[in-house]
Amino acid sequence: MSKVPMTIQGEKKIREELRDLTKNKRPNVIRAIAEARAHGDLSENAEYHAAKEEQGLIEARIALLEEKLSSAQVIDTASLDAGGKVVFGATVDLMNLSTDEEVSYQIVGKMEADIKNRLVSIASPLARALIGREEGDVVTVQAPSGNIEYEILEVRYQ
Repeated sequence: MSKVPMTIQGEKKIREELRDLTKNKRPNVIRAIAEARAHGDLSENAEYHAAKEEQGLIEARIALLEEKLSSAQVIDTASLDAGGKVVFGATVDLMNLSTDEEVSYQIVGKMEADIKNRLVSIASPLARALIGREEGDVVTVQAPSGNIEYEILEVRYQ
């Protein structure tokens, strides 16, 4: 199995969710199943079936998170110094040249990408266009709406 890059922050977030699932949610759903069993006939017990379904979802999520952690290669982005070049883990400030809108993105692993929080996957068209570039470079990104040109304003390693 090949290793997948992940930031320390991404690993921490996954470990926190995994801890919550195993220490809080799993025991709660086990108690709910036990309570529902005590009510008698399981074939018509909606509480029991709902609790069993929730248990299945929790167990599936735990397995997924454990798999993500086992295949992760955690990279400390704060210790990176790529001489101003855009690399995995870098936070890049960009200016859209057609709208003059400024935006920042951090390039992260596929497992921790979250566009709402400005975390873009290293496999995304934006990250692929940025990797290896430097401040002042202009890059063209192929988007569904057409090509977008960005100027790289700043590259930070945090």
